[in-house]
Amino acid sequence: MAGPTAVGKGTISADIRERYPEIWLSVSATTRDPRPGEVDGVNYFFVGPSKFQEMTENNELLEWAVVHGRNSYGTPRAAVEQQLDNDVPAILEIDLQGARQVKETMPDAQFIFLAPPSWDELVRRLIGRGTESPEEQERRLQTARVELAAQKEFDHIVVNDDVHRATDEIISLMGIEPRPVAR
Repeated sequence: MAGPTAVGKGTISADIRERYPEIWLSVSATTRDPRPGEVDGVNYFFVGPSKFQEMTENNELLEWAVVHGRNSYGTPRAAVEQQLDNDVPAILEIDLQGARQVKETMPDAQFIFLAPPSWDELVRRLIGRGTESPEEQERRLQTARVELAAQKEFDHIVVNDDVHRATDEIISLMGIEPRPVAR
């Protein structure tokens, strides 16, 4: 699952984690600092640049990229392979560059693009979360334009206009019957 900044990948992943615990969600490594409330090993593995470089040199990452021209992100290979070897349904929350790399090594995987309902809504979400400076917001929006233009490279496009509905659409694409939301 990939999509532009602020589209709600983390929110969708949290909904999947809560409502569909049988689905394994990868935890990416990143060189960026944690945002408020993020937990190391749950949201990301927060590592320094030298540790990340070591992971890339040792082929420990299934995919990796420098995102928004600043921080590195990557998916630890061993954890993904272990889940797939055990026939556990798995979702990777990755960026466009990562999706392209995974497509090269795992062409049978399903590639889902999480799209915003509109450009204006994407901008509203990014600014509204208040975690990036205006300069960083603009850098992320420039990247988002490129990512949105690549939607056609994916097998499926899911519009994140409602978290539970989008989650259930992704779950359905995995061949799993969606469940009602507990109220």
